[in-house]
Amino acid sequence: MKKIVLMGAGGKMGCRLTDNFLKHPEYNVKYVEISDQGIQNLKERGVNISSANEEIPLADVVILAVPDVAIGAISETVIPQMKSGALVLTLDPAAPLDGVITHREDLGYVIAHPCHPGIFNWEATESDFRDFYGGISAKQSIVVALMHGSEDHYELGETISQQMYAPIDKTHRITLEQMAILEPAMVETLAQTAMEVVKEGYDKVLELGVPEPAARDFVMGHLRIQIAVLFKEVNGSFSDAAYKISKRAKPILFKENWQRIFEMDDIKEQVKDITTK
Repeated sequence: MKKIVLMGAGGKMGCRLTDNFLKHPEYNVKYVEISDQGIQNLKERGVNISSANEEIPLADVVILAVPDVAIGAISETVIPQMKSGALVLTLDPAAPLDGVITHREDLGYVIAHPCHPGIFNWEATESDFRDFYGGISAKQSIVVALMHGSEDHYELGETISQQMYAPIDKTHRITLEQMAILEPAMVETLAQTAMEVVKEGYDKVLELGVPEPAARDFVMGHLRIQIAVLFKEVNGSFSDAAYKISKRAKPILFKENWQRIFEMDDIKEQVKDITTK
């Protein structure tokens, strides 16, 4: 039976992982948390809180479910205590790519991140999307990368990731650099920022007097069909007028050479912003 230590077990993502691990008695999981709210979250789940100093030296896997700005300092305490051959499992590519996680040659390092249930995942319900860090019942895919170590380390990390992010649709093996291209560059630097601008436009529409129910239905409906067409979830195309107006709008809304956000030098600056307090 593999022994796992879950650091940050009572946090946002930690609680999601804790809930799933409680369904898998084949693992001997020890839950570590220091914040008052996190401790309370675990108590509500009937989970006993363990001592990091006692459990880490015995662990086969240590999962760092802690904030990016704190993961470097925490790893300086955790990594030296781990037994040779154990696995460090992190949940985001930012800190590993930034090099802030303490490194040991005799340990394995795997990163696993959820894709979250897709817009067109018909198994999902409204409640599934209300809090995508907890309580998801719809299937989601995950991406997994081996940063350092053996294929045995990767296989163990992948298996644990599939269970802690369950239920799983597909598992995609990619590199650490590819994961950073996806996040932060693609989904945060680009997609989230673009959606924030759309929301600012939506708020402006309401200021101009368009009734909110009409505006919401109109925008949400069009966003859905635009995503479906652009990502080929359905067969179809936009009207000639729509393509004409988007061609006019793009140079107004986006700076020339905006795609430099996908260059690794720029991505490294992005992750540094994430990991720096």
